Amino acid sequence: MSARILFTPAELMAATGGQVRGDVRDATGISIDTRTLAPGDAFFAITGENSDGHAYVDRALAGGAAVAVVAADKAEQMADGPLLVVPDVLAALTDLGRAARARSTAGIIAVTGSVGKTTTKEALRLALSPEGETHASAASYNNHWGVPLSLARMPREARFGVFEIGMNHPGEITPLVRMVRPQVAIITTVEAVHIAQFAGIEEIADAKAEIFDGLEPGGTAVLNRDNGQFERLAASARSKGVGRIVTFGADPASDVRLVEVALDPRCSVLVADVMGTKVTLKIGMPGRHIVQNALAVLAGVHLLGADLALAGLALARLRPPPGRGVALELALAGGTATLLDESYNANPASMRAAIDVLSRTPVGPRGRRIAVLGDMLELGSEGETHHRELA
Repeated sequence: MSARILFTPAELMAATGGQVRGDVRDATGISIDTRTLAPGDAFFAITGENSDGHAYVDRALAGGAAVAVVAADKAEQMADGPLLVVPDVLAALTDLGRAARARSTAGIIAVTGSVGKTTTKEALRLALSPEGETHASAASYNNHWGVPLSLARMPREARFGVFEIGMNHPGEITPLVRMVRPQVAIITTVEAVHIAQFAGIEEIADAKAEIFDGLEPGGTAVLNRDNGQFERLAASARSKGVGRIVTFGADPASDVRLVEVALDPRCSVLVADVMGTKVTLKIGMPGRHIVQNALAVLAGVHLLGADLALAGLALARLRPPPGRGVALELALAGGTATLLDESYNANPASMRAAIDVLSRTPVGPRGRRIAVLGDMLELGSEGETHHRELA
C-alpha cells in the first residue's frame, strides 16, 4: 500500500509561496531531521542555534526526500533539485502548518501547563484513537518550530488532533495557539516552573492563560480546580471571551470530579464523575499527578463527543514517555533493583510527584529506596527555598 499524500507540489507552493526547482513529488510526510527522514518526506532545511539544515540537503535528497525546502539566499549553492525555494524556511513551515489546520475538520485540543503536558497529550491520543484517526504532537514538540511541524504533519483525514504548547517566557503561547485554533484548551496546572523568568507564579498563570487567545469561537477552557491559580485562570478565560469553562479535580465543585482512587506502584484505578456520568478506569501509570491529568483527559474526551468507556479502556495502555517515570529492572550482584527514570526535567512539582511514586514503590525486607536528585534550574531567587522544601 502506498503512503497517503500529505501535500501535493501545488499545495506546497500555494501554502508557502515558494518556487519549485526540479522534479518535486507528492510529499507523504514532513521532516526537519535527516536522521529520522522517511522516503517521500518534504525536508525543511531549518537554521537553528547549533546547525543549519541546508548542510544536510544532499543527504535528505539521497534518502528519498520528495523535496527540500530551502532559503532563497542559499538556493544557488544547491543542486538543481527537487527544491522548493522560499524566503524563510521556518516561516514556510509555519505557513504549511496553518494550511494543514485550515483544511482540517478534526476536533482539536491544545494542552499547556507547568507540568504534565506531554503525558496528558499522550493520554488524549490513546483515549481518542478508538473513535477515529488521532494525530498528536511527537515527543515534546511544543515550541516555535515544534508546533508548526506537528500541524503540518496532520493528515487531512484525521478526526482528532492533540497539540502540546509550551513556553519559557511571556508572549510565547499566543502565536502558537493562534496557529492551532483548538476547540478545547487544557491547562494541566500552574506551578513554580521557569519562575526565574517571571515576577511570581501569578505571571506564570497569565502566560499559560494565553492559550485562550487562540480558542475557537464557542470553545471550552478546561481548568484544574484544585490548583491555587484556578480563580485567576478562570477570570482570564472569561475576560478573553471564553463562554464555557469546565473544571476537573478532587474539589466537590469540579465538573469532572475524582470520586475514588487506589494508587498502586505500577498503575492507578479511579472512579470519576464526568458531568454526571460515572466512569471507572485503570491508568497504566502510577502517581496521583497522573490521576489528576487523567481527569483533564476525560474532560477533553467528553467535550469532543468521544466515548468515555472506550477512552477508559484505552488509558490502561498508557505508559510513561522516556525520562518521565519509566521503570527499569536492573540485575545486580545478589539481587535486582528498580530504576525509576525521571531524568527528563526537574522542577518542584515534578520532583514532588516523583518522590511520591518512589515512596509507594515496594522494596524487599532489606531493600532501600534511594532518591538521586539533581539541581532544579530556572527558579531564580527562590531556588534555595524550593530545594530545601524537598528535604
